[in-house]
Amino acid sequence: MRNIIILCLLWCGVAEGQCPVWTAVRAEHEMALLARQLSDWDRTYYQKGSSEVTDEHYDALEKKFHAWQGCFRPQSAVRQPELSTTGKVLHPVAHVGVKKLTDKHALERWMAGKQALWVQPKIDGVAVTLHYQHGSLVRMISRGNGLRGEDWTDKAKQIPSVPVTIPFKDDSLTLQGELFLLMDDHRQSAMGGVNARSIVAGAMRHKANPAVLQKLGVFIWAWPDGPEKMTERLSLLREAGFGLAADWSEPVSSADEVAAWRDRWFQQALPFVTDGVVIHGAPVAGAHWQPGENNWSVAWKYSPRKVSTEVRSVAFSVGRSGKLSVVLNLVPVQLDDKKVSRVSAGSLKSWRSADIVPGDQVIVSLAGQGIPRVDGVVWRVADRQPPEMPDPETFNVVSCLTYTPACREQFLSRLVWLSRPAVLSMTGISRSSWQRLIQAGKLTHLFSWQSLSEEQLARTEGITAHQANKLYHQFTLSQQQPFKRWVKALGVPVPDGALNAMKDDNWQTLLARTQQSWQQLPGIGEKLAGKIVAFLQHRQVQVLIDGLQGDRRPTLNVRSADN
Repeated sequence: MRNIIILCLLWCGVAEGQCPVWTAVRAEHEMALLARQLSDWDRTYYQKGSSEVTDEHYDALEKKFHAWQGCFRPQSAVRQPELSTTGKVLHPVAHVGVKKLTDKHALERWMAGKQALWVQPKIDGVAVTLHYQHGSLVRMISRGNGLRGEDWTDKAKQIPSVPVTIPFKDDSLTLQGELFLLMDDHRQSAMGGVNARSIVAGAMRHKANPAVLQKLGVFIWAWPDGPEKMTERLSLLREAGFGLAADWSEPVSSADEVAAWRDRWFQQALPFVTDGVVIHGAPVAGAHWQPGENNWSVAWKYSPRKVSTEVRSVAFSVGRSGKLSVVLNLVPVQLDDKKVSRVSAGSLKSWRSADIVPGDQVIVSLAGQGIPRVDGVVWRVADRQPPEMPDPETFNVVSCLTYTPACREQFLSRLVWLSRPAVLSMTGISRSSWQRLIQAGKLTHLFSWQSLSEEQLARTEGITAHQANKLYHQFTLSQQQPFKRWVKALGVPVPDGALNAMKDDNWQTLLARTQQSWQQLPGIGEKLAGKIVAFLQHRQVQVLIDGLQGDRRPTLNVRSADN
């Protein structure tokens, strides 16, 4: 169940300096639209039993709204979720919910000074109250708004895992727990949530298939005014037919122990879907339980596979061949062990199709090899202000062979490319090395680094004498690379397969090739052959080749060179 957002979230955005630079009119408009969306999601979730957005994405947008309140309405009351208003049955003891902690450090702070703590899996299901009188079940009540819920007693009697009678004859005995979908060897790390909670909620709120009710279990996580010691509480719950709580409760005394159980249950085969762990301490008397007022237990959820975060800005990068790509700069978020602050939005076409502008809330996940990717947009700001973008017609496969400020991105991409192991194999030369040389005005064209002496390199700001020696050594060694490596370094658009099959070992032979002869090589059709010939005939390319044919140190007249 979603937890009521704590008051401090109201100030988080302000403290982090995230107040948008908006007019009062725009602020009211944006807040009104987001408040309406949150309310729609609340009604769907609490009243219809389904969810159109994950808890993590909802919480992120709720936090954003609270931050906006702190920026533009600091005196207004904190927005609260619109809980179900259909529930008419009063809970004998209110549901309090649990505060969610963000990391192990927060857990350490919460655990400090506390004793007799226990950890349990955080079952992903639907919270209920079971009310027994003189050993007989008289009510099952949905959580609702924490004070009142719906009467689910008739369906409870169709769920085999819910005891209709228990061996305790108290005048009134209240248990709180989670109705969940029974699973066979569910591994949360590999399988995720599998929509289990929605299945349970749908079965309880609507006309249920009896077969679904047969597959529901119940996990008791609270016994208001029950035995003081957890060991006794668990023993009696087992005696009453609620053995799962005893099977899946462990005493802990440190955050390290909690983390170990959390990781174990994340990987282990379990009979239920989980989304984290809950750490329990000693509760206060049931008469004092109120929604949102729980200081004796907390939750530490698993890192979600997908998170949502705000787009701070949109940037454009130019690859070595002149292709424009889009990068989203994000409010940093944690995904597994990675802190993600940038993510590719793909090509211009993909970005335009996705319609993402600064202020939007995007969903981010980790693709293969841990590379962040955008999976969608969960919220769009109303005032769409696309960033100014470069003209894609400016850049192409023969642009930016010389350096100009407007060419910085593509020129740098070309240099990074030619220093790669598969090209000129310049060991230890990084992107930042090239950036320092560009910044110092040492590079005018793609191969001008060849004319730099060790002394000139050593006089470059940010480069030490030792680094200058290494750079000069790598520049010198590059002269020994075979001819085909220099073809790649220049950026001639020949596929690797064709390059390997090619017998040419000098520029003269290469330039003598016709479009038809290029087509004789594997992977080169008529269209690509035409592009290769056009590239090699370009004036700037020919000037570079002239230099490389001599001593591989071409000289370009930068001022007269066009892009």
